[in-house]
Amino acid sequence: MKNLILVLVLIMAGCTSINQNKTDVSLHWKDAKEQVSEIESETGDLYNKVGHHGPAIENEWLGLRIYFNYKVAIDVYSKTKPQLELAETDWYSTPEQQLEGWGADQYKVSKTGGLGGVRLWDGEKAVFLESVTLRKASVKKEANSSSMEMLSKGISYNGEIIDVLLKVTVYSGQREAKVEAFVESLNPVQLVTGINYHQATQVTQGENYICTWGIHPEDVAVFQLNIGAAIMYNPNDFEQKVETDTEILLVSKPTKYLSTWITSSCEKEEELNTMADFVKYVALFNN
Repeated sequence: MKNLILVLVLIMAGCTSINQNKTDVSLHWKDAKEQVSEIESETGDLYNKVGHHGPAIENEWLGLRIYFNYKVAIDVYSKTKPQLELAETDWYSTPEQQLEGWGADQYKVSKTGGLGGVRLWDGEKAVFLESVTLRKASVKKEANSSSMEMLSKGISYNGEIIDVLLKVTVYSGQREAKVEAFVESLNPVQLVTGINYHQATQVTQGENYICTWGIHPEDVAVFQLNIGAAIMYNPNDFEQKVETDTEILLVSKPTKYLSTWITSSCEKEEELNTMADFVKYVALFNN
């Protein structure tokens, strides 16, 4: 009987370990450590007042944040080993932490939508989610996932005032994050998403994905590392692809909902540490 009880205890411990939620959220004012579930602003810009410039989430593979300003861009916190880090680094790891193998802010968004960020399409170009009457960020941690949302209200678009909600979700044990856009409007709108790139990054494209690999001109991290980034999408959701000097954009068909998947890797990881391996992995992803 004692042996049976011991076996059951070990099995339960193993199940607990397997089912452990390896995701987390982070949202707080810049000068405060206390975590909150939501923050809002009538000006729509709290970029310099919120910790890590907006809400953030992570799983063991990567961290993501949404900028709390007109860009509502998605940025990446790159990790070299699978673990949760934001509670310790608050996105900006110290040089000592990076030397010990912690992740860092390697990705450079600049004036783009970043990795999978969502904007509107005016027929000729991407338009940021400006002219808001309210912008609200929120985060939520659930049993096996964590999500963040950015609601932008009062956006002027094609003679109508609309609202756009961007939601990003990470899952425990899954490298890919889901990006969703919900539109509150009378008529369907055209949304635009995509991926940015730099002079020192290579781009590879497939029928349902776009990958980049290389160095980002980021000046926060101690080391400059090759970073992989990718967006995976359903081609049937989009009507055209537009390439600029800094981004590859996907323009949606008129809609009120859009979803894509994004992921990232780093050359210091044990797996997916080369462009070939990263692209092969992304190409096998099924939306």
